[in-house]
Amino acid sequence: MSRKPIIAGNWKMNLLQSDAKALFDEISSYVSNYTAVQLPSVVIAPVFTSLNQVHSIHCDCGCGGDKLAVAAQNCHWETSGAYTGELSVEMLKDAGCSYIIIGHSERRQYFSETDEMINKKAKAILAGGLIPIICCGETLEQREAGSTDVHIASQIRAALAGISSEDIAKSVIAYEPIWAIGTGKSCDADEANRVIKMIRSVVSEIAGASAADSIRILYGGSVKPSTIEEQMSKSDIDGALIGGASLKAESFIDIIDKTMKVSV
Repeated sequence: MSRKPIIAGNWKMNLLQSDAKALFDEISSYVSNYTAVQLPSVVIAPVFTSLNQVHSIHCDCGCGGDKLAVAAQNCHWETSGAYTGELSVEMLKDAGCSYIIIGHSERRQYFSETDEMINKKAKAILAGGLIPIICCGETLEQREAGSTDVHIASQIRAALAGISSEDIAKSVIAYEPIWAIGTGKSCDADEANRVIKMIRSVVSEIAGASAADSIRILYGGSVKPSTIEEQMSKSDIDGALIGGASLKAESFIDIIDKTMKVSV
């Protein structure tokens, strides 16, 4: 099955509103030169304070959600309530988001997010009509111990528990080996593809072959222009979740451009 690639930029806790606006301006100007058929799905995840700035440009640039979409970096699973500092799916949808990143290793590590919490978030996102980008990945210690596949399969089963096959097919998974995030080390493309193929087989066990064929699974972890072509040439890698290289228009646009040459 042909799956449309996704190139997603996770800006993490970077860029003030003026900087976010300038960067998003450059990206939206670039994608406006192409049709939706030519482009991968381009997704930008700014900090919460820049969502309205980015969404305003997004609405005015004429790119449309089929060419350029906005994501949030996190959410709460409740619709409202006494959850100081949190944002609901409905609030993020109101701010212009189409996707929400959940389960990132930094959220798991620094904010003690559990598989159960990530499952609740995935269900809330899908119920709200948005698309979850569900992150998974192993530590260096887990990889060296030979437990990569067992650990990631467990994360995927927990994240997708109780979700219908139809909703799973709409979702996005991002495989991000923790030892490769922000380190400059990138997982070998063949090995990344092997792990992603394993993830797809787990999805097939949970939701059936059709959902496994439909779901898009991204690679993340020090993705840059010099690595993207080889990664995108692999059978099961459907795009990339990009950190540092998404903070500069030149490198992020180069990644989009090379993705188009290889796989769109």
